[in-house]
Amino acid sequence: MGHMKGPGAITIGALLLALLTVLWPLAEAHAQAGEPLSTCIRRIQPGDDARIQLTRPRGFDCTHDQSRYGVGDYWVMSEPLPRLSRDLRDLLAVSFASTWQDATALHILYADGGIRTVAFTSATTAPYLLLGAMIAVPLPREGTQPVRVLWEAHGAANMRGVVRGARIGIRADMLAVESSLGLVYGVIIGVVIGLAVYNIALWPALRQPLQPVYCLLLFVITGYTLSSSGMIGQWLPWLDNNERHRLNAIMLGAIALTLVIFSRHFFERKVFEGWLDRLAAVTFALIALPNIAFAILAPRWIIPLDQAVVMGFLILLAFLIVVLVRASRLRSNFLWAFAIAWSIPIALGMFRVLHAMHIIAWRPWIDQSTVLSMGLEALIASLGVAYRIYLLSRERDLARADERVARRLADTDPLTELYNRRAFLDQAIGRSGPQMLILADIDHFKRINDTLGHDGGDEVLRIFARTLGEAVGPDILIARVGGEEFALLADAERAPDPETLLAHLRAATYPSGLKVTASLGLCTGPMLDEADWRNLYRETDQALYTAKKSGRDRHCRGTTIPMPPPGLTPGLVGAAPLLPTSRARRIVRRGRRAFARTTDHDGGIDAGADRARVSPSDRGYPPDYA
Repeated sequence: MGHMKGPGAITIGALLLALLTVLWPLAEAHAQAGEPLSTCIRRIQPGDDARIQLTRPRGFDCTHDQSRYGVGDYWVMSEPLPRLSRDLRDLLAVSFASTWQDATALHILYADGGIRTVAFTSATTAPYLLLGAMIAVPLPREGTQPVRVLWEAHGAANMRGVVRGARIGIRADMLAVESSLGLVYGVIIGVVIGLAVYNIALWPALRQPLQPVYCLLLFVITGYTLSSSGMIGQWLPWLDNNERHRLNAIMLGAIALTLVIFSRHFFERKVFEGWLDRLAAVTFALIALPNIAFAILAPRWIIPLDQAVVMGFLILLAFLIVVLVRASRLRSNFLWAFAIAWSIPIALGMFRVLHAMHIIAWRPWIDQSTVLSMGLEALIASLGVAYRIYLLSRERDLARADERVARRLADTDPLTELYNRRAFLDQAIGRSGPQMLILADIDHFKRINDTLGHDGGDEVLRIFARTLGEAVGPDILIARVGGEEFALLADAERAPDPETLLAHLRAATYPSGLKVTASLGLCTGPMLDEADWRNLYRETDQALYTAKKSGRDRHCRGTTIPMPPPGLTPGLVGAAPLLPTSRARRIVRRGRRAFARTTDHDGGIDAGADRARVSPSDRGYPPDYA
């Protein structure tokens, strides 16, 4: 099957990315409830008091990125809160992105000067955790409107900011958005799990190494979706929120590592031969080491560890670009599937890396897009994997077909397209029940060769073989076992009538209007093992000799060889000649020399060359037997 050209795959990926880039920010306003809040930051100093900070704020930085201050304890002040509802019964809530913090308190200043506080730690964050990994804190109801919010954050890692994406809105609206997000995440997880189950079910049949790697990739995508969305925090309320962040980092790193392995198994072996295979191992190590260190050591040295993890993702992006370029140059059949499936996650991963490097500002869609693009990738990649598996199964079917053709060629006589002697014996020996063996030998074949030449003789053999096949049923085994000698084997009850067979052979049309006849030798007996074959062949060959000696163009039956009694070892019955003693002696006397020169270990007569070396008188046949 042909492959899609590289530019086509890039164009499709670019269109999908452009569509997502345009539509996502437009949908962002509807995906979050409430009004955005600007914030200012200040380090907590000894003796600081929340009321003083709310009523007489001083020293707050409202212009620079919060992450420039590093790890520590911070006050974060909101701008004056907008008036969202005149009905004081509407429960308001403040939402903001979940970040690595040991403890957080929200101090809310009301219009009457009252201050209420809602505090929680990383271990008690679950009641406030919403999907999208947003924390929504309901504001206590008072007789007046809230006018300002002050966050008190302790043990903030501040890798991307202390308070990000702060908004104030009506809690009921936030819960409605929560329901919509729950549906989206449920679909993503359902699709991913369904794909994993599908590939696991296919694994016993196809046994492709790509399948378990893809299942592993789906597993870590599911883990990342559960952890980054906050869903796992809702399902496991006892889970520390900082540990959820650690698990999220582990799963994101696992996606990167698995993607290296996945790409190596997805493409043909030629793509990763040589230096790219070594580059894949180096990339794996450069991603694994910082992610393992972050998982073990955080929150110690959390910012330099986070920067090392970000560098690992930059290396991954560069590696994937190199893989795509090499696959394009080698005209990989799977380039388009990989490019379409991973173009959006790779591009959005670049946005995430740019934000982590503080080149672009944080936006809620950066975190959410990672999850949704992973779900989209799983769906699209499933098509790529299905296509990849289809091609692999097609290659396997073609290989099996080639193997069958090769086996057929090895089992077939090239001139007549019948079985050769080896294939005939493979299928004949071991048959149960009485079997009839028929040996058919063309009369005066040497004269035919002398008259028509070797090409004409070959044509006679082909017509003779075709006539045999047309004259008997499809369940009868036919082979060419010698130069002009053919063998037929059938269950004794379904064996062809020899006179009918001879009539078909006489009626066939041969080159130059030549009349061609044949002599048949028949015998019935067991074919359980090689000893049975020797006995049956010897008796049938003697019957053929008798038919030749009696005038040709006729058949002669040999003495039936009885079946062995039940429980008796095959081969022990019928090993001795069953003809009268005088006849047996005559056969031995006249046939010993011929058999000694023409019979192999299974009693068959070699084709062509051996027959040419044995003269008719050596076999005990009349001089014009050939």
